[in-house]
Amino acid sequence: MSERTIALVTGANKGIGYEIAAGLGARGMSVGVGARDDGRRAVAVEKLRAAGVDAFGVPLDVTDDESVAAAARLLEERAGRLDVLVNNAAITGGGPQEPTVVDLATVRTVVETNVLGVIRVTNAMLPLLRRSTSPRIVNMSSGVASLTRQSQGGDVGPISAAYAPSKTFLNAVTIQYVKELQGTNILVNAACPGYVATDLNGHRGHRTPEQGAATAIRLATLPDGGPTGGFFEDAGVVPW
Repeated sequence: MSERTIALVTGANKGIGYEIAAGLGARGMSVGVGARDDGRRAVAVEKLRAAGVDAFGVPLDVTDDESVAAAARLLEERAGRLDVLVNNAAITGGGPQEPTVVDLATVRTVVETNVLGVIRVTNAMLPLLRRSTSPRIVNMSSGVASLTRQSQGGDVGPISAAYAPSKTFLNAVTIQYVKELQGTNILVNAACPGYVATDLNGHRGHRTPEQGAATAIRLATLPDGGPTGGFFEDAGVVPW
């Protein structure tokens, strides 16, 4: 069994996920780079290793049961446990997403990745996380998930009947995991990266992926007794 802290980051081949992997690796963790695309995953692992990170590839499609099960087996064989899980993989689903015109297939596809994918991966990894002395789960949410901010008006992203509600759904699921895991040492939190320039938004964001990764890295490295069941950004708590 590895003595290093073992982390898995989904959707880690680029953008915020890559920077989360890099940040955890810089803190001495052995980081599994979860990604669907073999080529992009290999390039990311090579780049991380060149930067001194103990990185390894994890073939992972969060929408596929067998792919997720195979990823859990890989981690079992490699380390015998998992210490940190960052559920980062997500899609926007494209447009239009006004609720009066959105294609229901778009909503289903987005929820499949952004919500069901998180449940699928988390449940597959929980047996390994339970073997850790300080397990951490971080779900990458978004400021657009905040019903408080959405209902107060202002600039909280475009009208969205798929992406934004999927992140609100994810926040709700996060709290249900917290309730079920109460009394264990597993800390579960949601992170908002801010408006980051990534492929997800056509690089329109004003923050860098490295800045967007900061909150997730902090939550992934919380000390024992740290917060659980929270929704956080750089500035502090995000209102539900």
